[in-house]
Amino acid sequence: MSPKTKEVIVSVASKLFGRYGFYKTSMDEIAKVARKAKGSLYYHFESKEDLFKEVVSQEIYILKFELNKIIQLPQLNASELLILYLNTRMEILSKSYNYHETLKADLNDRFEFLDDIRTDLTLWEQEKMKVIINKGIEEGSIDSSLNFDVAIDVFILILKSSEIQFFVQNKYEEYAPHFDELLGIVIKGLKP
Repeated sequence: MSPKTKEVIVSVASKLFGRYGFYKTSMDEIAKVARKAKGSLYYHFESKEDLFKEVVSQEIYILKFELNKIIQLPQLNASELLILYLNTRMEILSKSYNYHETLKADLNDRFEFLDDIRTDLTLWEQEKMKVIINKGIEEGSIDSSLNFDVAIDVFILILKSSEIQFFVQNKYEEYAPHFDELLGIVIKGLKP
């Protein structure tokens, strides 16, 4: 089967999962909307979980790609990088409806089949935060006596816990205009 068939399946599945959720979307419905035989879906994906994992992986790939571009902007200082990184992160995740589905599952029954993707994202973000904090320490804008690993872990914890309010409880639009103010408070806590 062609790679194009797989792309069509993933694209259709992404839209259906995003609209109806993981549980209310069936492989039959995906096959029907994609105009593919159900066997085509199972040729490329062992299960609905496997297909959903691919859909979420693509959302995470886009997130990482866009955030990597920010980290590589040499003209920004650490505070500017952090603000742009976090605003961009939340903006991208606000449109990552299948990622939202994983957050909802955390409140009820976990999607254990996604644990590796989520762990990978956390580790990846920890590394990006280290880059930003190191830049801040080099500039003198971040306290060098800061317990690096604890600060990053707490920061990631804050990000992850805010996702539930922003995306599951639909508060993103309400809080988005205030992100810069909130980030200013966090940045003040990092200063020497």
